Amino acid sequence: MNAPAPDTVSFGYEDIPASEKTARVGGVFSSVAARYDIMNDAMSGGMHRVWKDRFVRRLKPREGEQILDMAGGTGDIAFRIAESGASVTVADINPQMLEVGMERAAKRGIDGLVWTEANAETLAFPDRFFDAYTIAFGIRNVTDIPKALREAHRVLRRGGRFFCLEFSTTVWPGFADAYDAYSHKVVPQLGKLLAQDADSYRYLIESIRRFPDMPTFEGMIRDAGFIQTGVEPMLGGLVAIHHGWKI
Repeated sequence: MNAPAPDTVSFGYEDIPASEKTARVGGVFSSVAARYDIMNDAMSGGMHRVWKDRFVRRLKPREGEQILDMAGGTGDIAFRIAESGASVTVADINPQMLEVGMERAAKRGIDGLVWTEANAETLAFPDRFFDAYTIAFGIRNVTDIPKALREAHRVLRRGGRFFCLEFSTTVWPGFADAYDAYSHKVVPQLGKLLAQDADSYRYLIESIRRFPDMPTFEGMIRDAGFIQTGVEPMLGGLVAIHHGWKI
């Protein structure tokens, strides 16, 4: 039996009514959408591009597949998947992020992508519709993560695969402390300088700290019905690729 939805959820270091989180997260991403990719480069030193390349290689998209890229807003994952010849639906709850993605696709001459505004917890797609479901740096912003994982399972065909790229908790001694200091002190200042928005980037860092660790999140993926789950940590678990299959 599915667990009841929580009454309160995390919003960074705050605990807020669950009914408020979607709107508050929406405000964050509306604020940062125009500068989101520049900030990703600044915060990660360009490493997010390497992580995303590796993520799509692990996915192994194939020509003719139907793939849903959830929280795919600016198109970074979808553009990589599209090179395989797969059909990609880019879904995001935030229309401003989708607008940025569509503009980027037009500039790059990438067509054939389907762009749709959607909530990961209540997808309008029919059962067993996609061959693969991807979500990169988006699951931690969902209000009810178990519900979103169950929706991912629902829309996948039998044999379909779930892949999630997300920040986690690094276990490397020394590096963890250095990254913690960098993220809390430097990232909000970068947000203020490059995006004129320190508070939104402070939330994004805090949301990483509140996200479940790798074993816990893998357990949540199994609880949603996936089998053969696994996790591939990078930088000691600072970033992780989670996967599972539907039978």
